[in-house]
Amino acid sequence: MSAEVWTLAEVRGGKIHPVSRELLAWGKELADALGAPLASVVIGSRIKEQAASLAAYGADKVYVVDSPEFENFRADIAVSALAEITDKYRPSILIASATTQGRTAMPMLSARLGCGLTADCTELSIDSETKRLVQTRPAIGGNVMADIKTKGRDPQMCTVRPKSKRPLAADNSRKCEVVEFRPVREKLASLLEFIKFEPEKSVGLPLQEAEIIVSGGKGMKNAKNFLRLEELARLLGGTVGASRVAVDLGWAPYSAQVGLSGKSVTPRVYIAFGISGAVQHIAGMSGAETIIAVNQDPEAPIFRVADLAVQGDAMEILEALIEAVKKYKGVR
Repeated sequence: MSAEVWTLAEVRGGKIHPVSRELLAWGKELADALGAPLASVVIGSRIKEQAASLAAYGADKVYVVDSPEFENFRADIAVSALAEITDKYRPSILIASATTQGRTAMPMLSARLGCGLTADCTELSIDSETKRLVQTRPAIGGNVMADIKTKGRDPQMCTVRPKSKRPLAADNSRKCEVVEFRPVREKLASLLEFIKFEPEKSVGLPLQEAEIIVSGGKGMKNAKNFLRLEELARLLGGTVGASRVAVDLGWAPYSAQVGLSGKSVTPRVYIAFGISGAVQHIAGMSGAETIIAVNQDPEAPIFRVADLAVQGDAMEILEALIEAVKKYKGVR
């Protein structure tokens, strides 16, 4: 049997974050292709009791590093623990999410271990001949997709964008082995001081957790009109997104950007106002269940992926929709 495929679970606020389930969906495909066990690594404080919950989403084994030093994420000691456990158990593949934690820890771990790392992958597969990991990601400004194979020692490491794959359906009958790992105590002295955590400010849920996203592009014409998007998002219980052009113009914060250079999202409903649909933007939202696009240009590329295409002035249609939703909900 091949060496294990690992995913790096994330702990936020003392709980295993849902992004950890998405990573198991990525890992399951690779583990099945290799005939290898799928394992997840959980690093946190008072987290052991939650570890077994990952079995329902595909984990055959969970390695738990549980210590008070990991109550808050501090990259230096997290990477020390990861390096130690990786050296001991030698997985063939290690996948993390391209979140703040993943983008911080994985490059440090790559340097520590002397392993290759491919960031922001959009597809992962196993080469049928070599049994090596094929990591696909955008290159040259998103104009081409590059297939990358990591040379050198294992693990083959990569990050994938959150919300780029849905978790497997929960199977609560599954069980997994939970392995406790205790790092060398001397390596848990961090050089970093945790000060505080400030959540991202946005309308509704964070972009990648939202079920409904109302996005705007250059067709919104100015920053003031983005406030109307916020009103519709509030009425629908959604979150505001934006194209790269809108962000570059200062109409929306970078945290709202959807696309290859922003965030990948998979909401139930994605409503795009005045977004033409550059390939980079479409790559970040094409996983939405239902896409509604409003644009004056009948040839707008976004219409090719839209479930409902509305040709017309974005602002006129936005105002009409706001009034219709208010009337439906009895809001003045």
